[in-house]
Amino acid sequence: MIDNLYKKILLSDRLALSKAITLIESKKLKDKSKSEKLIKKLYKKSGKSLRIGISGAPGVGKSTFIETLGIFLTNKNYKVAVLAVDPSSKRSGGSILGDKTRMQELSIKKNAYIRPSPSGGELGGVARRTRETMILVESAGYEIVLIETVGVGQSETEVAEMVDIFLVLLQPSAGDELQGIKKGIVEIADLLIVNKEDEFKDEVLKTVADYKNALSLLKKDKNSFNPKVTKCSALKKVGINEIWKIILSFKTLGNKKGWIKEKRSKQLEKWMWNDLQKSLFEKIKGNKKLVTEFGKLQEKVSKNKISPTEASKKILHHYIKTNKS
Repeated sequence: MIDNLYKKILLSDRLALSKAITLIESKKLKDKSKSEKLIKKLYKKSGKSLRIGISGAPGVGKSTFIETLGIFLTNKNYKVAVLAVDPSSKRSGGSILGDKTRMQELSIKKNAYIRPSPSGGELGGVARRTRETMILVESAGYEIVLIETVGVGQSETEVAEMVDIFLVLLQPSAGDELQGIKKGIVEIADLLIVNKEDEFKDEVLKTVADYKNALSLLKKDKNSFNPKVTKCSALKKVGINEIWKIILSFKTLGNKKGWIKEKRSKQLEKWMWNDLQKSLFEKIKGNKKLVTEFGKLQEKVSKNKISPTEASKKILHHYIKTNKS
């Protein structure tokens, strides 16, 4: 099965690609070893795409922007993959997964592939297996990967740490509302885009000027790309060509200066530690004997008999002791 999927993915077989992504997203134990084997085989075939992260508050027009950008790129004969992360319900774990219905025009393009994935309640606005999904779509020959995130949240920086360039879409607003945007998000953005120029032309111009002023106060680094601010109307397809020019200049300069290569190296290191952390947590939770012991510790923590720090150290101690024996 894995060898067959591997061969078909390299031939850009869309059905095989979808099956492979479903496999790596599966929580079943039997599927985990299969997905790990597939990722191992495809890993060296990936990494050649331009990875673009796209964020922004709900209602800013992310899906419209991604569809417009995606169509613009497929018309230039690029193969484009869209990984759209839908927010999962914390209670049921379910998600809407409606991005294909929101990007109807792009979804029928031969050179486009749209994959909505539930975030599974993950912080950072990205699904647990988004990185592995990137490996799969890159191996299938997709040259540009667009990652749409859940929306500006407390750990949105996770997205910036897995892409080459990070775009933040903004609503046109009064200058006072500038303070409402998280400073951290603005600082990690490579390109700020004020959308809805068709509806709010004057507000858009003012917002662009406000953000340019705000960015001018940030410390500039000679060896990296200084963030840019631009405007567009995703609905009317205005300003997309200018945005693409900025992205291309980022890519050219990044490859010349070597910061994209350096960025990816750091991202791989972070991925390793994140995966180790999650794998260890899953192993601990999978041990019935330890889970019983942890239940007792949890009760003590809830009754304020011991501190959470003390309890976590005891959990680690129990885990190490169990593995020794």
